[in-house]
Amino acid sequence: MIIDRELVKRLRNKQAWSQEELAVASGLNLRTVQRIEKEGSISLQSKKALASVFGLNIEELDYVEPESCFEYKSVVFKNDVDWLSTWGRNNKQAEYKFDAQINSYAKQGWRVHTLNYGSSVHGGAGQVAVLFERLIELD
Repeated sequence: MIIDRELVKRLRNKQAWSQEELAVASGLNLRTVQRIEKEGSISLQSKKALASVFGLNIEELDYVEPESCFEYKSVVFKNDVDWLSTWGRNNKQAEYKFDAQINSYAKQGWRVHTLNYGSSVHGGAGQVAVLFERLIELD
């Protein structure tokens, strides 16, 4: 089972205990305390010992996955498609600033979730539809 290892560290520090002192107070091996604080992995017996030494119910030590909430934004980026109107005879290299455009959204905290490339069949040649997401902080 997994417990909130950061909570264990905070409670230990609140008591001004070293890991060794926590091990002695709880009756656990020092290596066990080190593993618990590093990985959060714990047996039921060790969990009971820690809960007892900190004066908590064993459920209070459980790790709770923080809730994540994302907001989404879709953007269509257009490219120079002059080559279509000249049937591929346009040898001019158009400067495509797709990376710079994507990076401008990244600087605002957005990350790419999905990319869809347009096709001439649906009138979307030279277009890229990008779905961005970013984490919303929950209070």
